[in-house]
Amino acid sequence: MNRDFAYGLLLQYVSNKNLIKHCLAVEAIMGQVAHSLNLQGADYDKSEWMIAGLVHDIDYDLTAHSPQQHSLKGAQILLDEGFSQDIVYAVEAHNQMHGKPLNTDMDIALYASDPLSGLIVASALISPEKKLKSIDSQFVLNRFGEKSFAKGANRSQIRECFQLGFTLEQFIEIGLAAMQDIDKTLGL
Repeated sequence: MNRDFAYGLLLQYVSNKNLIKHCLAVEAIMGQVAHSLNLQGADYDKSEWMIAGLVHDIDYDLTAHSPQQHSLKGAQILLDEGFSQDIVYAVEAHNQMHGKPLNTDMDIALYASDPLSGLIVASALISPEKKLKSIDSQFVLNRFGEKSFAKGANRSQIRECFQLGFTLEQFIEIGLAAMQDIDKTLGL
């Protein structure tokens, strides 16, 4: 599966520009996580991980009024379109509502990266410049500890990064660097 096809498919199903930016952010984080794990001796297909991040919310518009179906419909779309079983399952498992076990590092990374992107965006938006490059990982880490800040960014999901061998600070650094690399695309 190539990235252009995956992106085109995402655009067929998702109309909200902010949601598309969210998917691009998770794509970037997933690529950086795979790269970091590969530097530690793993042998992951970085492009496959990035595609999983890119399409993880492909059914969001379709399931807006039935969140219990979110990720199930997306997994079916991806299966029908010929995506790898690894991507299909990671997308299905990323919605904690379904209680699917996180069987692989890709599953864990997607599950943790999804809310991390939201925490990073919220952190950037409260900085005076409202730019990703104006914040650092310590700024995001401090926001992580504020329970009333970015309530939608599930902290327990983000903490699953521990299963990948990252500290919270390392995971935030990885995610922030990935998003800073595409800051113009994200408009931040």
